[in-house]
Amino acid sequence: ASDIAYHKDKIDRGYDTLINIIGPDHHGYIPRLNAVVETLGFDPKQLKCIIVQLTTLYRGEEKLSMSTRKGQFISLKQLMDEVGPDASKFFFIFRKVESHLDFDLALAKKESTENPVYYLQYAYVRMKHILEFAEERGVDLAGADLSLLKEAEELSLIRHIAKFPDAVESAVNSYGVHLLAEYLLDIAKLFHSYYHKCRVVSEEERLSAARLALTKALLNVFSLSLNLLNISLPEKM
Repeated sequence: ASDIAYHKDKIDRGYDTLINIIGPDHHGYIPRLNAVVETLGFDPKQLKCIIVQLTTLYRGEEKLSMSTRKGQFISLKQLMDEVGPDASKFFFIFRKVESHLDFDLALAKKESTENPVYYLQYAYVRMKHILEFAEERGVDLAGADLSLLKEAEELSLIRHIAKFPDAVESAVNSYGVHLLAEYLLDIAKLFHSYYHKCRVVSEEERLSAARLALTKALLNVFSLSLNLLNISLPEKM
C-alpha cells in the first residue's frame, strides 16, 4: 500500500520515468510494481527497476559479519567516518550495481596506487601541478602545435579524451555510473604511464606547449568527471 501511494505521488508530480532500486531477493516484486503503475495510468515500460547485489565488508583478511535478523550491521555513516566520503562513494560506483561488492576498508584507507580513488585524485593533482609549474616558468600554451604529439601514449590519451561525451552518455542511458568511473581510471593509468615516459615541460618550448595543452585537456576531463561522480578535487596530496 505504501508503494502504491509512493508511485502515485511521483506520477502526480509529472515524472515521465520512475526508477526503483530493489534488493536481490525482490525479483518477484517487479511484476507487481508494473501492474501498480499501469493501473495508475502510467506506461510500465517507463518504470526502471534496478536490482542491486549485496556488499560484504572486509578489513584486510577479516570479514565483518552483519545480520539484519540479529540487528547487527555497519551503517553507511560509520563507513564514511572510517574511510572518508570519497572512498565510500567510489568503491560503490566503480562496480556494476548487479555485481556483488567486496568492500575492503583497509584498502579504502590506503594512500597508495592500490586504492583506485587515491590513484585518480593523484593523477588530477599531478596534472594540476604540471600546469602550475609551466605557468611559473612562463610557458605559453596559446597556438600550441598539437601535430607535435606523436608518442603512442599521447595519441592514446587524445583518443580517450574524444570518447568523454560518449562515456557520459552511456552512463546516463544505461544508469551505469560505473562506466564513467572505469573510463576515468583508464585515463589515469595512461596518464601516469605517459608522465613517467615523457617529460611534459622541457627545454623544447613548442613540444612543451603541445604537451601542456594535452595535459590541460586531460585536467578538464578529470575535473568534469570527478564533479559528476561527486568526488572531491584535492589541491595537493
